[in-house]
Amino acid sequence: MTSLNTRYVSNETAVAVDDELSAEFIASVDSMQAYRPTIGCLIPAYNEAESIADVLKSLLAQTRLPDVIHVVVNNTTDDTVRIAADFAGPHTRVVDGVEQFTEVYVHDIGKNKDKKVGALNYGFTLVEGCDYLLGVDGDTVASPDAVEMLEAEIASDTRIGGISAIFSIDDAPIKGMIPQFLIAGQRTQFAAFNMQNMLRGRNMAVLGGQFSIFSVEALRQAMEDNHQSTPWVKDSEVEDSLLSLQIKSAGYLTKISAQARADVGGMTTLRGLDAQQVKWNFGAIELMWPGQRGDTKGQPLHPNLRLRWLENFSMLVNAVTRLMFLVLLFFSLSIHAFVFSPIWLIPPVAAILLNLRIAASMKNRNWKDILFALLLFPAEIYMWVRLGHFLRAWTKFLSRKQTDNWAAQAKAERGSGNGYLVPIVVFALVVVAAVFTWFQLSFVVRSTILWIGWPILGVITGVQTISMLGKLFQRHRGYKV
Repeated sequence: MTSLNTRYVSNETAVAVDDELSAEFIASVDSMQAYRPTIGCLIPAYNEAESIADVLKSLLAQTRLPDVIHVVVNNTTDDTVRIAADFAGPHTRVVDGVEQFTEVYVHDIGKNKDKKVGALNYGFTLVEGCDYLLGVDGDTVASPDAVEMLEAEIASDTRIGGISAIFSIDDAPIKGMIPQFLIAGQRTQFAAFNMQNMLRGRNMAVLGGQFSIFSVEALRQAMEDNHQSTPWVKDSEVEDSLLSLQIKSAGYLTKISAQARADVGGMTTLRGLDAQQVKWNFGAIELMWPGQRGDTKGQPLHPNLRLRWLENFSMLVNAVTRLMFLVLLFFSLSIHAFVFSPIWLIPPVAAILLNLRIAASMKNRNWKDILFALLLFPAEIYMWVRLGHFLRAWTKFLSRKQTDNWAAQAKAERGSGNGYLVPIVVFALVVVAAVFTWFQLSFVVRSTILWIGWPILGVITGVQTISMLGKLFQRHRGYKV
């Protein structure tokens, strides 16, 4: 009897010990940190002495530090290397009681004929062991939670190959009337583009190199599918657009973030803006019309290019309607045949309301954005500037003359080159030729031109106005750009 009781107590003790050990094991497992994907940050930098310090400070102040940061300096002639070197080495930051660690490396690869593409591919070899690659331009400053938001979004769905931040431009430090006008125009342009992509299921046609995160697995798949040894290639002047297209073709999604934000460097001179926009437009046309460089396959109806076609068609219609209106107005006034109708006030009113809707969609809008939209004339002048870029890019493409638009942009940013004046000269010559020809025509021919021209313009303008009203009343689903 005694032995049985003793045996019973021993079994009870053993069970208690087993329970205690199990509890300790479960507690130790629960205390273990979940696997955290690794992020390798890559910053290609060319003459970024004015901004590289702010970029690195922004990254080191993130709520989620990248695991490693590589600054790849190429072809620089300023103090970019010296300034970036001040940040080289290990850095720690405590967020919510958890210590995070990162290390900054600065690489000066000297003269590099492949420019930004060469710097990107050099950097890829340094971070390809990570789960994600965070690409950051040398003049882009992100909001403190941008990396955390991008990581959460891309990790939430294995189908996502890359996510772009919501881009805008910080206009606070901008001084001078023309620079402020150009920045306001670029802010509106970014806002309209970002909202357009958000309302398309947040499908992003271009994962901008300014601040985007990529799945390294998706980059490798794109390289394999296109028989490339590197993610970025020289076959396009818009390397980010081409890579985005390839990632999409590899079966991955390309998205724009719903929350992560970053301010990019804007162009404060007409010369610099012209060079940048012509390069972007020219590169987009090459993707729409593949095979112009290298041996890129033709995919004119690729999902990432449909928006490009729409943008170019829209710009063409804008150019036609504006030129027709000015020409017909002058012709009508010259023979005292112009009759004002209040109905012509509808398109500009619709344009003002649409511009105000775009301004209202900006998360960090200010009085300059509202004034830019409300006055109409600033937005209209900026549209004429954009039309010049559009026509210059198409002229360059159709001429089949090989030009280095990267070098042209760098030259423009240094204050050299007068290519931005070409649209003004061409417009003046066209006006002179049209006026001269008009006064050589008989009164009957002039009347016939006006009789046919105004109705055609009215129909096109009517369709444009309906399109603007459609965008005006389109639900933004709570998105802010």
